[in-house]
Amino acid sequence: MPRTNNIFTVGWLYPDLMNIYGDRGNILTLLKRAEWRGYEARLIELGRGTVTQMDEVDIFFFGGGQDREQALVYEDLLEFKQPPLEKAVNSGAGVLAVCGGYQLLGHYYQTGEGERFPGIGMIDVRTEAGKKRFIGDVVVDTEIETLTPKTLVGFENHSGRTYLGPKARPLGKTRIGYGNNGSDKTEGCLQGTVLGTYLHGSLLPKNPHLADYLIRSALIRRGVDELSPLDDSVELAAHERILQRAQHPHR
Repeated sequence: MPRTNNIFTVGWLYPDLMNIYGDRGNILTLLKRAEWRGYEARLIELGRGTVTQMDEVDIFFFGGGQDREQALVYEDLLEFKQPPLEKAVNSGAGVLAVCGGYQLLGHYYQTGEGERFPGIGMIDVRTEAGKKRFIGDVVVDTEIETLTPKTLVGFENHSGRTYLGPKARPLGKTRIGYGNNGSDKTEGCLQGTVLGTYLHGSLLPKNPHLADYLIRSALIRRGVDELSPLDDSVELAAHERILQRAQHPHR
């Protein structure tokens, strides 16, 4: 199907299985912010076995799930999704992967018993199970130079410890919270047009500047260098309120 330049498409990987912690808000944010700029925004749901239309997607969203759901997704990801997903990303499509989706795009996830499940190696990260679960508010000072404000806010709930290899760079450094592994103060991963993170809550409604970064990065291949500005006063007021609450929890 030939691409119409005014269509903006989000592809939701495994909406029935990888959809916890309210992360559907990320999809709604991407669609609405594209729509408000005059794009015909549409959503394609990519469940198990489905590979049609993946070449039409501008941004893929890959959410989190429980261990059982991740196990169901794992084989389908390797068998059906990896080749078209890699082809789309190599052509400039973006990916936002949260928690379980973030882990599955890396090299492997190793359980506490030492069993290792290979990922698809799209990003240079590895994840190992930890004994303590990391739960709570997170404030990140992002390393994306073009973002204003420089902070990201969210909520984490994970036991995995993710470590970045040399090809990946962190989304930012944790001011509050554990982040990737609780030891090196990094949070998330940026590698090409793929962004991985442990920030739930959902992430994008409270961080509209990051949503626009993702949209613009995905549209560069279509000659879109800048996005028209939106009135984000309400969204940024929420961002600031959450930032203040996280920094002063007992006020």
